[in-house]
Amino acid sequence: MSDKIIPLDPYAALRAATPARIGLGRSGDSLPTRALLDFQLAHARARDAVHGALDVAALARTLAPLPSVCVQSQIEESATYLRRPDLGRRLNADSRQRLAELAENPDVVFVIADGLSASAVQTQAAALIAASLPGLAGLKIGPVVIAHFGRVALGDEIAKILGGKLCVLLVGERPGLSVADSLGVYITYEPRPGRRDSERNCISNIHANGGLSLEQGAATVCWLARAALSRQATGVALKDESPRLPLTPPLQPELAPQAL
Repeated sequence: MSDKIIPLDPYAALRAATPARIGLGRSGDSLPTRALLDFQLAHARARDAVHGALDVAALARTLAPLPSVCVQSQIEESATYLRRPDLGRRLNADSRQRLAELAENPDVVFVIADGLSASAVQTQAAALIAASLPGLAGLKIGPVVIAHFGRVALGDEIAKILGGKLCVLLVGERPGLSVADSLGVYITYEPRPGRRDSERNCISNIHANGGLSLEQGAATVCWLARAALSRQATGVALKDESPRLPLTPPLQPELAPQAL
């Protein structure tokens, strides 16, 4: 038996507290096999999130019985969507006409845009809206608008056409190498084309792996929505003072050897 003492892993406590890649180790001149494969898997998931397509019909079924309408920006295919974000901020002519026929001046308009992670929208958007509705009781909610190839500012035009006082836009956030399915929410009072980012409130990092839970995200949406309608402002003029719930803990990887 060897008398050599094996030192404790000095990074174990840090790795238990964050999904960041800390103290990956070394195998010869390279990373351990496990760390390398984990990085490649995370990179593949991020690429899939960016290039994945939103199943609009399936999302509409998940939203039922809430009424929904599908619209599209001025983009026809995904390659253009990644190269021309400006076109993703405006509706095409057919969508503008469809929405004009539905204008009914609601208090809140929910808009779902695919953004840069269709998987985040597909798995979380309907659930977040459902969790938010009880906290918005008494307010007039417009039909949920599913916007294909949509960017954040597209919600301003959509809600303006519908006559909405407040736009609550749910969008897939740009994926990273720790989370590929993070959902973001942007809330804008008196939405209209030309609104600046400083005139919105953002709720970011809604996901199950150490981010905001759906319950926390919905509670923040409701608090900001009611505060925005009461104070008639969003963005830098409205500070988020909603009560805080604990973050969901990061998912822990299965135990495996550091090098294979």
